[in-house]
Amino acid sequence: MKLNVKNIRYVTPEDWRVLTAAEMGSRNHEVVPTPLIAQLAGLRSGNGVHRSISNLAKIGLIAKVKNAKYDGYRLTYGGLDYLAMHSHTKSSTIYSVGNQIGVGKESDILVCANEAGKQQVLKIHRLGRISFRTVKANRDYLRNRQSASWMYMSRLAAVKEFEFMKALRREDFPVPEPLGQNRHTVVMSLIDAFPMRQISTVGDPASLYAELLSLIVRLAQYGLIHGDFNEFNILVEEKPEEDGNVSLIPTIIDFPQMVSISHPNAEYYFDRDVACIKRFFDRRFGFTSDEPGPFFKDATKTLVKRLDVEVEASGFSKKMAKELDIYMKEHGIDGDAGDIERDEDADDNGQEIDPDEPLGAEQEAETPLDKSDVEEPAIDPSDTPAALAAQMTILEIRDNDPLPDLSEIKPTRPPTISTKAAKAKAGWAL
Repeated sequence: MKLNVKNIRYVTPEDWRVLTAAEMGSRNHEVVPTPLIAQLAGLRSGNGVHRSISNLAKIGLIAKVKNAKYDGYRLTYGGLDYLAMHSHTKSSTIYSVGNQIGVGKESDILVCANEAGKQQVLKIHRLGRISFRTVKANRDYLRNRQSASWMYMSRLAAVKEFEFMKALRREDFPVPEPLGQNRHTVVMSLIDAFPMRQISTVGDPASLYAELLSLIVRLAQYGLIHGDFNEFNILVEEKPEEDGNVSLIPTIIDFPQMVSISHPNAEYYFDRDVACIKRFFDRRFGFTSDEPGPFFKDATKTLVKRLDVEVEASGFSKKMAKELDIYMKEHGIDGDAGDIERDEDADDNGQEIDPDEPLGAEQEAETPLDKSDVEEPAIDPSDTPAALAAQMTILEIRDNDPLPDLSEIKPTRPPTISTKAAKAKAGWAL
């Protein structure tokens, strides 16, 4: 499922209400009954509800389920995408959407821009798009945990990434600036850098190696372990210095798999992060350090701060962390790299699509993308915001009847007075 916003400007205020009603109903129903959608939408005209349902189904935002026991619809990932884009636009976080610049097993990465024309990154979490183990494992998981749907897990991953990114940014860790989060999406600053896996040679591999290992240790001193610290999740920026040399500045990305140092497998994840860096530098740059370690026990002897505790208190609760942890454990997901041994030319998407996945027929097999295969946005820094916006798809979805918050949508109440009595009270001729 790729983000496609070409139809978003044609969605009416009534359509947004109906789409939000379908989202509300999906909390307790895999297939939301049509009468419940109409009730939650709170529209007076029954025909208007059915017209909106028809419009939304035509563009794939909701879908009819074959062989369902009753008349109803389910919210698709496309519908969730539109709801998130609508919220981002109302909050002025996103104004336009451009090219896709990356794809993983669990997410899509796109370039976007705000109203001022500043480029940003939109990350859309899509947990459940890929069958990581078997079809049976996925079905059993959903059957045993009805609330743990793919969309719910994608929301948890987005919330976790956003909260950890904010905490790390406050402590001056080299991470993108978090700009917004809604549902299964995260908006962050665009880093002008390359993934480390695309770098063939560096002038001083020892310095970059030492800096990366020091970041792993520093994270542990703040109570955190990245969990997927490898060449796929490290961006390297070239920064010219006054003496004519070029220094390499690493930036860490991808935080849904981050764990606390109190996690039962914390030492295992710490050692795996260290091993990933050592293995990559040995294979790619021919650099092998003579010093062993670093080791988990040494790194956690002196704790500077417990960011894991702070994040838990700020919004990403222990219950949410446990649910996401169980999901990742049962499906073998540890970030976009996971435990898979990937060689130099391995792609990011070497798994199969599950055709019977609960998300349904709107799914598409994603093509693994390398940086060389992606058309980079040809935007000059001197371009005006208008010129920048002209190269992107504008989200013309502002309206005079903004979509209410979920808490504001209430069932339609029956009238307390008949039409005939109301006309008589008003003095109309009957």
